[in-house]
Amino acid sequence: MLGKSTRMSKNLAVIGLGKLGASMAAAMAQRGHQVIAVDVRPASVEAVNAGRAPVQETDLEATIRACGPRLRATTSHREAVLASDISFVVVPTPSDERGAFSLQYAAWAFHEIGRALAERKEYHLVVLCSTVLPGSTRFGLLPILEEQSGKKCGRDFGLCYSPEFIALGSVIRDFLNPDFCLVGEFDERSGRMLEECYRDVQLNKPPCQRMSLENAELAKLAVNTYVTTKITFANMLAELCERIPGGDVDVVTRALGLDKRIGARYLSGGLGYGGPCFPRDNVALGFLARTLGSKAELAETTDHFNRQFAGRVAERLKPLIAPGATVAVLGLAYKPFSHVVEESQGMQLVTALSKTGSRVVAYDPLAGAQARAELKDRAVIFDSMPECLAQADVVIIATPDPAFRALTAADLLAGGRKKEITVMDFWRVLPPAVTQHAGIRYIAFGRAESDTNAAMLADLWARPTH
Repeated sequence: MLGKSTRMSKNLAVIGLGKLGASMAAAMAQRGHQVIAVDVRPASVEAVNAGRAPVQETDLEATIRACGPRLRATTSHREAVLASDISFVVVPTPSDERGAFSLQYAAWAFHEIGRALAERKEYHLVVLCSTVLPGSTRFGLLPILEEQSGKKCGRDFGLCYSPEFIALGSVIRDFLNPDFCLVGEFDERSGRMLEECYRDVQLNKPPCQRMSLENAELAKLAVNTYVTTKITFANMLAELCERIPGGDVDVVTRALGLDKRIGARYLSGGLGYGGPCFPRDNVALGFLARTLGSKAELAETTDHFNRQFAGRVAERLKPLIAPGATVAVLGLAYKPFSHVVEESQGMQLVTALSKTGSRVVAYDPLAGAQARAELKDRAVIFDSMPECLAQADVVIIATPDPAFRALTAADLLAGGRKKEITVMDFWRVLPPAVTQHAGIRYIAFGRAESDTNAAMLADLWARPTH
């Protein structure tokens, strides 16, 4: 249960009841504020008003129920704006064919908000939380507000860009406990009002970084692209460690993580990144750089490495898969504790393996239905892990899900099968009792299996240098 705010409650609106918007609305209401949420889908509105979660997200339904009358929903932007002091716009900004973020849904929301602002006598703050490219808020969306309202930003209403740094599966926790608060402000009044609001909502009292709209738009994109670069760097090290005698990526990255300039987070070495945000942000940064006559080659290289990673893995697995063998992929969501399969490395791996002619079966604790709908006949998706493993000759652990960490040798050998089974563990989650079992050929991504390159290194350094 979340603690209520001890400060005076505010009247807030949240436009958009997706995973982030619904979670924000519920969290702010649970903290003691009056929140009215808006969505164009009547089913989502009805769900919230009935005390149900409109989307699947950890703790969302329990939080909505705990809010009671402090949270309600409507399909009317006008109703929400007239009943609130701050509107948070949390709508999709999908990638377009150029790699940029489309403003079509944000523009519609701003159009409706602007019409409502025309009727307001009091000052109102509009906050865009959706990820956009620099210039979008000031030059793409602000003119819509002023045109539809007939009012002037800074005088009659305020405007901020304030994206959240959350992960699906822990949205409520992340929203209430961010590392920092990012506020792009049209003017000082707008930024101060939003900072005060966040101070009443967030539990951990994080530092607030206030800046121009454009700097905030770039900062949001920069955080995500930097994290993906760090992930990709660790994956590169993992591949290199496999080729060095005694190489172990966990040993190497553990040392790197102790350096305060680097840090240990996102430095594991495993399959690549996925999900609805990370993959598209490097593409967008590349588009922005080209448009402005600059270059973002690091971001583009990171994206290229990540997108071709599953194909490289499939090629590497070919010698391990006998003709007619069945490969089981464990982990289809883009990360543990998620239903989301968008840009998932596990999904990409299933597709790549199916193209090699292998028979592929798969299992995920939460994302089975979503994966089945997307993969169609490229794999058989089982609803239970034992059913999936019973057919497997090769097992690939694609996510570090707790269900996979708990696997035993008996689970993998499907009740005492006689022949050997091959296990490719991309996250090195299995214990020695499993990895050292006589019936299991265990391969840990990022660890050298043999010293086959020792002679090459000896030859390299045995030559005299000048």
